[in-house]
Amino acid sequence: MNNDDILIQRMESEEPVYIIERDDDEIPSGPTDTPNGNKWKKWLLIAIGVISLVALTYGAYKGRRLLKARELGITISVSPKDNINKLKQEPKQEEAEVVFTSDSVQGVHLDFYELHGLRASIEFEEPDLSDDSVYLYCRSADHMEDSTYLGTLVVNGEERRHTQSRLGYMAMVDDRMVIGVSPSEDVKDYVMENGGSFFRQFVLVSNGDVPPRFFLPGKYIRKAIGRKVDKNGDRLILISTRDEVTVRDFAYALREYGFSDAIYITGGPNYCYYRSVDGKLHDIGNIIDYPYKMWKDIIPWLVFRKR
Repeated sequence: MNNDDILIQRMESEEPVYIIERDDDEIPSGPTDTPNGNKWKKWLLIAIGVISLVALTYGAYKGRRLLKARELGITISVSPKDNINKLKQEPKQEEAEVVFTSDSVQGVHLDFYELHGLRASIEFEEPDLSDDSVYLYCRSADHMEDSTYLGTLVVNGEERRHTQSRLGYMAMVDDRMVIGVSPSEDVKDYVMENGGSFFRQFVLVSNGDVPPRFFLPGKYIRKAIGRKVDKNGDRLILISTRDEVTVRDFAYALREYGFSDAIYITGGPNYCYYRSVDGKLHDIGNIIDYPYKMWKDIIPWLVFRKR
């Protein structure tokens, strides 16, 4: 693993601005046979200067991220390029279902909802209980009251207004979906070009390890989307705690259970549901909280439907 794979959990929202001042009279010019020769050379040099400035700013921007990344020391298991390739592949053909299991790891009781034969989308209306095409749904990105989202959010190819920066992400295009960890926007750009959806969240596990610090205090019901790898490839699983726990205890439990990557899902205590292979609806949380009335038409719901 090279140093360029090292990442940070949290970055400042403001990036440096580089300004280069130049006196046009200092642009060198030579003899020319036409009166417009100097003007042509002048604009050529200006164009070269602008291109150089853009390259310098972009290089400094990435370098600044990587410099801070080395301070945290988390590596990634799947590069943006590899995740883009996964989004281009044909999905595995399997029956639509959510497989429910539970276990206890390091004293943390976990419920697992493994996804099979489903496609993911971001929607702004909470799914109806009678919609039998929905096999699972939950929250996704955080937001503010003015519908500004915390971390990049793309819905059906359209990027929404957002602020801050987070390193974990989930991307979905047609019937394919991946999660990953990276400051790169390459996956987001691919999703936008192909009319898909994308959101960012906090990293809980990256390449089988956890960040040294977290920024979510207190004990709450916690949720995450995790990736496990076996001989059949990647398995994406929604994980929920049974009890209120710290985010640190949650992350370490996910690592010990064998997740390669996991990103946080906000709204852990909020009601949602899943359907088993027979189409039967099963509550996750308290049905008395359905429907969720706050932030109507603002909450980006992560919805998994039968293909």
